[in-house]
Amino acid sequence: MNTDCEQIASLVQAQRDFFCTGATLPTEFRKTQLKRLYAALAAHEAEITAALFADLKKSALESYETEIALVLAELRYALRHINSWTRPKRVRLSPMHFCSKARIYPEPHGVSLIMSPWNYPFLLTFSPLVSAIAAGNCAVIKPSQHAPHASRVIASLIEDTFDARHVCTVQGGREIDHPLLSQPFDFIFFTGSPAAGKAVAAAAAERLIPICLELGGKSPCIVDGTANIDIAARRIIWGKLLNAGQTCIAPDYVLVCTEVKEPLMQAMQRYIRLFYGSDPVHNAQYPCIINMHHFERLRALADGSDKRNGAVRLDSLHLYDAESRKIAPVLLDNPHADAPVMQEEIFGPVLPVIAVADTHKALRFAAERPAPLALYIFSEDKTVQRSVISQLRCGGCCINDTIMHIASPLLPFGGVGNSGHGRYHGKFGFDTFSHRKSVLKKSTRIDIQLRYPPHTDDKTAAAHLLMR
Repeated sequence: MNTDCEQIASLVQAQRDFFCTGATLPTEFRKTQLKRLYAALAAHEAEITAALFADLKKSALESYETEIALVLAELRYALRHINSWTRPKRVRLSPMHFCSKARIYPEPHGVSLIMSPWNYPFLLTFSPLVSAIAAGNCAVIKPSQHAPHASRVIASLIEDTFDARHVCTVQGGREIDHPLLSQPFDFIFFTGSPAAGKAVAAAAAERLIPICLELGGKSPCIVDGTANIDIAARRIIWGKLLNAGQTCIAPDYVLVCTEVKEPLMQAMQRYIRLFYGSDPVHNAQYPCIINMHHFERLRALADGSDKRNGAVRLDSLHLYDAESRKIAPVLLDNPHADAPVMQEEIFGPVLPVIAVADTHKALRFAAERPAPLALYIFSEDKTVQRSVISQLRCGGCCINDTIMHIASPLLPFGGVGNSGHGRYHGKFGFDTFSHRKSVLKKSTRIDIQLRYPPHTDDKTAAAHLLMR
């Protein structure tokens, strides 16, 4: 729904009142809501697919495999495991706590705010929502105005599925961000750019609201001389061109050992043609750029007239199409480290390829930059694999693959440093939307006087008790 400040405050208060009734706490209530969401997503698959095509020109298959299927998998996993997640966990205590029992109780934060982006609007709205519901929270969802068709379907689906006192949406642009972030939420989950994440974190800090930031960054891909070049090229191009590169964990640039650079470049060009033909901008299965602002930004980054960008390698009849907002895949050959394309997250179908003498130089190059959301290494050398994993900080990593670490609810997904903090998927999402409450229960059948005043200087008895 479109709202003003007073309406937002009223929505949040209604959810707080509902949460305080305890209605969201029973496990059966949470399971019922998750089942309703599963049924709604399955029933509205055609509408979701149509909205994604309208906003991003995603094919039906790409929409299903990168958004719908992943959310359904999260829902199935949560429904299978929610009983064990919500069960209090018993803790063994030391002898000083004799005649005591201790447990850790997971409890919901309360009323949460989920701010989702435009690039994967359904996945990055409903995946955290699954975690929020499983943990027993109420949720206000603010989808991105840059994907208007998806935003309307999300709002309609949620309105038809949930009581607004439990889950509701707020639609609008930046004009509603301030009134929304000024509300007394108990938890905020934000997915977006590092710059926007800093603004959200600053607003949350004013009210001491805990927050999970899922941001982005320049995710490197390292290819050494032992790599299977054909497989590396195929998986790099697939991961890079999902959603036309508008993926927060897409390979942002490639660091390749000099001796295999040319074979890798040729193989990547070959797979661009195999996947999308010689004229990708007129391929119906090739996604578009979300809006003209990002289209022009990406066209400037891909422009080979800036000598620092290096030579542009293209095999396309048409490089750009403003009417459809499509940009053909671009490989940049050895751009300088200070080139514009190396200064910001690309978030589009432009891939710099930089030659390095060896993996040590690649590690140093990547380590000198902010910790990325993802890191990829193509190598058959286990020593190199271990070096990359141990020496480079990142949110998540794939060895001899790209993207796929996001697809399992058994693996946590989240950033580190500039790429965010907090994590979700599966049990990790449940934990993110939960507070772990410590409870110690002490027997009254016996009460040792040693801990009470007046005290003596003899520490022997106390030491004996504590060290048993």
